[in-house]
Amino acid sequence: MTDRRLPQEHGVVAARPEQGGGAATPSFALPDDAGSGLPAPPSPLAVGPRTLAWGERTYVMGILNVTSDSFSGDGLLVAGDPVAAATALAGRMVGDGADLLDVGGASSRPGHAAVAPEDEIRRVVPVIRAVRAAFPAAVISVDTTSPTVAEASLDAGAHLLNDVWGVADDPAMVRVAAERGAPIVLMHNRAEARYRNLLAEVVGDLQRAIDRALAAGVAWDRLIVDPGFGFGKTPDHNLVLLRDLAALRVLGRPILLGASRKSTLGKVLDLPADQRVEATTATTALAIAAGADLVRVHDVRENVRTARLADAVVRGWRPDGWLDGARP
Repeated sequence: MTDRRLPQEHGVVAARPEQGGGAATPSFALPDDAGSGLPAPPSPLAVGPRTLAWGERTYVMGILNVTSDSFSGDGLLVAGDPVAAATALAGRMVGDGADLLDVGGASSRPGHAAVAPEDEIRRVVPVIRAVRAAFPAAVISVDTTSPTVAEASLDAGAHLLNDVWGVADDPAMVRVAAERGAPIVLMHNRAEARYRNLLAEVVGDLQRAIDRALAAGVAWDRLIVDPGFGFGKTPDHNLVLLRDLAALRVLGRPILLGASRKSTLGKVLDLPADQRVEATTATTALAIAAGADLVRVHDVRENVRTARLADAVVRGWRPDGWLDGARP
């Protein structure tokens, strides 16, 4: 039998004119230590007490704002006992179907007051400890841009880092993620809403952030991307980003969308933050249709219901006992 294997030198498959057909011209071959570089569904992510199987259904992240100046009016520092209030809210969210709980101690709304890391730690660490003790099956993330706060939060029981400046040049946060083996959400952000080509630049910035994280030692499977709806973008930018969200799938990482109660929704419908539930659920359905894997929301029950219906249509998800005993 003729050996039709092609000789290779310096990463190039040599031409074999005598073989004819596709073997008659040279082509590049994969280096011995290279992956295929081709898109593939993200592998399941083991995080804390759970494994998130991307593509089977959408995961819902409930927001716990341990702040006094949240744009949506849900800051828990105004409560007499913020830890008790946060734990009670976490219980309602878990009961309503939240898969993850995102604890933040510093507002990220435009014009927010800066919070020193030590103050942020005093806010989030007691809440993380209390929520972890009360709901051991919940995945807890910490919403912070401070490596010091990130480390203290992981020590307190958080499982995942959520960095709203994930595209910053400073590698300190991804170094924490690498050293602690923690998954990290890399969110797109800019100080100004200045773009020449919005979607291409968002994708490009996120790809560079992924490369920095990989160079720092974060495992590929522990990276999640977020387009940064409402961060360094005008309302028109946000709407176009949501419309074209599927473009982020080229990055090959799970996609998180955080559009809940954002000002763009209020501007479209002329509604205050506490009346933007339906608008938020619309963004959840649209995001799932575009391939989003997680949504970060204030109103868990409504968004879980929206996500399950969208998952049934888009991903083929079905509830346990689907059609058992149904009439013919």
